Amino acid sequence: MPEATPSDSADSENGVQIDLISGSRMEGLRSMEKIRLILDGVRDGNIVILEDGLSPDEESKLIEVTMTEISPDEFSGIEIESYPHEEAADQSFLDRLMGRESTKKLTVIGPANQIETLHKDDQLISALVSRK
Repeated sequence: MPEATPSDSADSENGVQIDLISGSRMEGLRSMEKIRLILDGVRDGNIVILEDGLSPDEESKLIEVTMTEISPDEFSGIEIESYPHEEAADQSFLDRLMGRESTKKLTVIGPANQIETLHKDDQLISALVSRK
């Protein structure tokens, strides 16, 4: 039996679907697999929340791939907001010394025409989500 994807049971007529994707689910995927999983969900009109976020390179690639897929009638792009967890708890001393950023951050991604960020600070992302 094939593995179910987060958007398999979407019923956008009744509301907005939110896919909460755990860090362990994303851990075994290559960068392009992560991007495809995210974009497939967002293109279906879902809000995708990543427990552990993406690396800066993966975020850049996500934006790059999104730009190539924008179509005025079908896909308006994405809105993405992230904030890091506590730096000291998530990064090793060596990572901080080498200037590497932690990928441990909550990330919210949704269709640009459905999600509007109302407020963001280091402890809260507040967004307004509307149906199409």
